[in-house]
Amino acid sequence: MMGALTDRFGRHHTYLRISVTDRCNLRCTYCMPEHGIDWTPPQQILQTDEIIRLARLFVSMGIRKIRLTGGEPLVRRDTVDIVAALAKIEGLETFAMTTNGIGLAEEAARLHEKGLTTLTVSLDSLRRERFQAITKRDRFPDVMKGIEAALAAGFAPLKINIVVMKDVNDDEILDFVAWGRNKLVDLRFIEYMPFPDNHWSPGGLLPYAEIRARISEHYQLLPVVGDASAVGKEFTLAGHIAHVSFITSMTESFCGTCNRLRLTADGNIKSCLFHPAEKNLRDVMRAGGSNDELAGLIAAAVQAKPAAHPPVEELIHVENRAMIAIGG
Repeated sequence: MMGALTDRFGRHHTYLRISVTDRCNLRCTYCMPEHGIDWTPPQQILQTDEIIRLARLFVSMGIRKIRLTGGEPLVRRDTVDIVAALAKIEGLETFAMTTNGIGLAEEAARLHEKGLTTLTVSLDSLRRERFQAITKRDRFPDVMKGIEAALAAGFAPLKINIVVMKDVNDDEILDFVAWGRNKLVDLRFIEYMPFPDNHWSPGGLLPYAEIRARISEHYQLLPVVGDASAVGKEFTLAGHIAHVSFITSMTESFCGTCNRLRLTADGNIKSCLFHPAEKNLRDVMRAGGSNDELAGLIAAAVQAKPAAHPPVEELIHVENRAMIAIGG
């Protein structure tokens, strides 16, 4: 069924992001609307066996990489059990998770032991007070303990996601590089993206070119040749062990090589982060639908995927879910 994941623009999809919950223990300003969201009722969230069934189906159709997301995946009580089950799926080559790091001090070693191969931690400030201002929670020490636990558990390189917001945390770009340059990390600087009610404005966007220029004034960046579908422009830091990457969704779109699909916590397949169209797989499963029926819905979603997301000036008007409800 591999051909079912090739869209009308010739893009073959091998990467699935599965949100296991829309709940989170932080309230990051760029991710969650200031007024919050209506949490999905528990009975509408995919159950463990439903996640496993869909993951197996997607892998049988050609998916080779799965990333668990949220909300915050570690607030779901059975996430480690989900990891253990998915890691056993034959044909899955890369198994990753994105987390805010708060639960890693307790769970990093178990996640690695159960088969998780790659880990990404979101961290937008190295200053405790600023971290609290961005996330609305005073959990900076917990995140830093989680990062140390993840490195000790063997997640290397550990990816660190940094959403750069002009006049909010852009003065820490070089601080992050200095902090991570001698760690086994990949510092991923992400352009600020617009989502409903996250106060995005063109003035808050610091373009990739400027972020890179600031770093290049102090460090030599050497390009890494990677997979054509990779979202990050990756570089090594000459003389140091860290890598630095740039996620350029706003100024240098990578839509033409996009190989990603998303499964929301309530069971909807979403073919593009910025495209509001969704197809519900949960209801079909619960009504007794077969794998062939589910595969048909998945194939239809892939075929409906647009060639690219709209220009930035249009994105701010798109009716879409909040980032936290999509899963990133």
